[in-house]
Amino acid sequence: MSVPMGERFRNALFDGLRFGFRLLPLSEGTRDRWRQRFLGRFPDLQPAPVRGQVGTHASTRRARMRADQPAIGHVPWRREALPSPLPATLVAFYLPQFHPIPENDAWWGKGFTEWRNVARALPQFEGHAQPRLPADLGWYDLRNPDTMREQARLAREYGIGAFCFYFYWFGGKTLLESPLEQWLADPTIDMPLCLCWANENWSRRWDGREQDILIGQRHDAGDDLAFIAHVARYLRDPRYLRVDGKPLLLVYRPGLLPDAKATALRWRHWCHENGVGEIVLAYVQGFERPDPRGIGFDAAVEFPPNMGAPADITGEQQLLNKDFRGSVLDWRMLADDYRQRPLPDYRLFPGVDCGWDNEPRRPGLGRVYLHASPRRYRDWLRDTVHQRLAQAPASDRLVFVNAWNEWAEGAVLEPDARLGHAWLQATRDALRDPDASPVPVARPCLVVHAWYPEVLGEILAAMRDSGQEFRLLATTSPDKVAAVRAVLQQHGVHGEVVECENRGRDILPFLHLASHLLDEGESIVLKLHTKQSLHRRDGETWRRELLDLLLPQGRAADLAAAFANDPTLGLLAPEGHVQPMHYYWGANEDNVRYLATRTGIGQPQTDRDRFIAGSMFWARLEALRPLLDAHLDDWEFEPEQGQVDGTFAHALERMFVLAADNAGYRTITTAELDGRPGADRRYPYADRG
Repeated sequence: MSVPMGERFRNALFDGLRFGFRLLPLSEGTRDRWRQRFLGRFPDLQPAPVRGQVGTHASTRRARMRADQPAIGHVPWRREALPSPLPATLVAFYLPQFHPIPENDAWWGKGFTEWRNVARALPQFEGHAQPRLPADLGWYDLRNPDTMREQARLAREYGIGAFCFYFYWFGGKTLLESPLEQWLADPTIDMPLCLCWANENWSRRWDGREQDILIGQRHDAGDDLAFIAHVARYLRDPRYLRVDGKPLLLVYRPGLLPDAKATALRWRHWCHENGVGEIVLAYVQGFERPDPRGIGFDAAVEFPPNMGAPADITGEQQLLNKDFRGSVLDWRMLADDYRQRPLPDYRLFPGVDCGWDNEPRRPGLGRVYLHASPRRYRDWLRDTVHQRLAQAPASDRLVFVNAWNEWAEGAVLEPDARLGHAWLQATRDALRDPDASPVPVARPCLVVHAWYPEVLGEILAAMRDSGQEFRLLATTSPDKVAAVRAVLQQHGVHGEVVECENRGRDILPFLHLASHLLDEGESIVLKLHTKQSLHRRDGETWRRELLDLLLPQGRAADLAAAFANDPTLGLLAPEGHVQPMHYYWGANEDNVRYLATRTGIGQPQTDRDRFIAGSMFWARLEALRPLLDAHLDDWEFEPEQGQVDGTFAHALERMFVLAADNAGYRTITTAELDGRPGADRRYPYADRG
């Protein structure tokens, strides 16, 4: 049987059949077998494929991310003062492989730079943010001295104190040295730097293994002396990074040296005899972790993500590339591990990592650290600076950041197209003394999505009668800004009006605003919207009931105070509007499960988990960080077409309680706040589906 039909009709009919099978009183496995047998006999009832995207299961429309557009959490450049003095010197690892050299032309093709790897990257699973594209600095060429000058300016503005350049020396031959020579010759590039000798062989596999070697090392006594004599011109420069007045020199893998202690002695003697003076030798803890004193060195440098063992979550991902043979690891566990490590009894300069994903270098075989976010990186760096180094002497207050510009390995502080300056802003924020932060104003924010300006007056009247002072923010589409401002003026209310695209209903504008408010230091928000629900006869009754519960006359201050009285309180929901997850589950299942994986929250238990119907509630912004730190993309929200269920916004409505629970916060209702169990009734505004 073949029934010709349009794409939208076919999809709608397929969804109806799929959800209808869920109502049968059978086990899930039996229902699935019956459904597949039925659809196999009627192939025209299968859903139409979404153009341009592929995947391994039904929810293929979110297979890829838009790397060229800002996501939730995008931060523009902004000028802000740094603390003075800085609590630590941040040293960012710097890769100089962004200009062509003859050797790379021969090995990888004419004009090769690291940008070629960056540009070829493809997402390997749903939510995989590849390719990652540069923003303000563009696809730069380090042959241009203005590039490094601009990098130095940007780094200093955000609190980076020095770059640690990878230095490529191979038995008397250097590669990628011209940016360093440019720095040496141009005193206007006033960024301090130090060198890290990347003393591995270069191989075709980008991993330093002893196979298919392109250019190898020659570790012997003569090479030791030739190396130190070559780099001495950098060590002598007054801009070179010093520790206790001594130039700092790093070795990436001292275990590859035949006798690291002998090498260190040769270098120290040569520097003493040739006017450099004493030096500080440190090694990178990327593959080994000996006591530096045992190998003749002075210190070690942490180098996450190496030497960490977070959980492997590859099996939780929906693969786009069925041949993917890489690994996906949980970056959050890596950060929590490192930030809690006590300092050893030897000299250690701690390290932090702003993400890692080397898929561009190893297509289909990459190692991806998922769930990295600027705010979590900020927390890691802040704890490192203000806690791990709290007792360290001033000379040892160095923190190494991996990295400034490792674009092909996903460790990048430089601005990118999706998040802008978010990683740099997080760096600057981490340097501020957390104990000296200003106490936030004891006044919650009221965030209203004013799609129906004619209803806004009702909310403003409830706000006025609630007895609570708010910071009012109203989101609306550009064509309704004037109407919203007119309503505010009519009621004599000051409010901030934020323009947003008509996309994602009240949910997407709220997520954008919540992210900004969290960064501003705001804590508590009341989320409302001018709900009409025109597809229902009782839409106005629904809205007014929610308003009466969340903005009770003369009692809203008690609701706001509940968050100060109970630090575990994450969400305060209107009584009677917290419903089982399985309400309208069928239409939203694919999207909810995708979001649970994308955010790292974990899959919901539909017979236990709940959601707040109507999406109006009080919230502690910290409780929403699992959603905000996922940096969802605007394009993932469907264009507005009057949908009543099954959209990305409807799925996110079901994620707020899950997010708060994942962040360690409780969700209670207004009835529970008053010590009442709440009414157990059939929900009048939705039917179980």
